[in-house]
Amino acid sequence: MDKIERFGVSMKAELLQAFDNRIREKGYATRSEAIRDIIRDYLVEGEWEDQSGEVVGTVTIVYDHGTHELSDALTDIQHSNHRAIICATHVHLDEHNCLETVVIRGSSKEIRSIAERLIATRGVKHGKLMCTTTGRRIS
Repeated sequence: MDKIERFGVSMKAELLQAFDNRIREKGYATRSEAIRDIIRDYLVEGEWEDQSGEVVGTVTIVYDHGTHELSDALTDIQHSNHRAIICATHVHLDEHNCLETVVIRGSSKEIRSIAERLIATRGVKHGKLMCTTTGRRIS
């Protein structure tokens, strides 16, 4: 079992109260649970800054499937990056709009490049890259 370390943090009472209110809204049982998640998020940001390590990201895009040649353009980008793309999920939101989520694994530089190409494709209404971790470098 991993050794648990305890440490103290000093802050203004108002800041701590705002933190307690926020973590209660989010459903955390303790400050420790919330602080662990905040630290992990900070470490994941560091993984994305280190362009040599492997990370994972998801790109979510919304588009009108009727836009001329858009589906083909998105598919071409994915096929040209087939080694990095783990999977893609396509959802029909209504008779016109589609949502696609693409899971990408590789260096942060490679993932950002693929995400930018997908999001910038003419006809994409909205796109977002969500950066996360493979989990190997944090506990």
